[in-house]
Amino acid sequence: MTEASAPGLLISLEGGEGAGKSTVLGAIQARLSRLDRELVLVREPGGTPAGEAIRTVLLDPALSLAAETELLLMFASRAQLVRETVQPALARGAIVVSDRFTDASYAYQGGGRGIDGGRIAELERWAAGLRPDLTFLLDLDVAQGLARARGRGEGCDRIEREREAFFERVRTAYRQRAAAEPGRFRLIDASQPVEAVRAAVLQALEAWLAGRGLA
Repeated sequence: MTEASAPGLLISLEGGEGAGKSTVLGAIQARLSRLDRELVLVREPGGTPAGEAIRTVLLDPALSLAAETELLLMFASRAQLVRETVQPALARGAIVVSDRFTDASYAYQGGGRGIDGGRIAELERWAAGLRPDLTFLLDLDVAQGLARARGRGEGCDRIEREREAFFERVRTAYRQRAAAEPGRFRLIDASQPVEAVRAAVLQALEAWLAGRGLA
């Protein structure tokens, strides 16, 4: 099968606050742009005009949202993103890189908010309908991550204002998902210096691409 006719691939990047996803995303983009494949970058929540409007509501620190409302809004944004952008791109054979995907709902709304995983799985099947081929999980101590995030000098959004115990539950849920799906997840120690984290991600990406004949 030639690259032009190869099926599309979905890569997601996950992690708690201050994990350094933006830096790693740039490294992934630079590496994948060397392939003879269309590259599409998206983010969650958001990624479409409707999704970005939903993102504004979700992150507004002036709003108080029920856990169920938060979950449904996340999946509303995700459903729009999948149908408007991700599915068409995959159908064209593109590689889609998403800054967060459904694993984030299992971590934040499942682990953090305590919503039953079965309800999230039902929404995943119905509203998302697909799962990443590869997921990088940037993992680090919660206190360290929050210190990084809050040291940027930017205002905290609604979710970033949660207590440390919330983010501990998020981290635990993320790690449990990585342990349950070792074939899909690559667990990266994000407590290392930026260059070491970037190198670890790129090394794992190279091995994965080689396994698919794309290196």
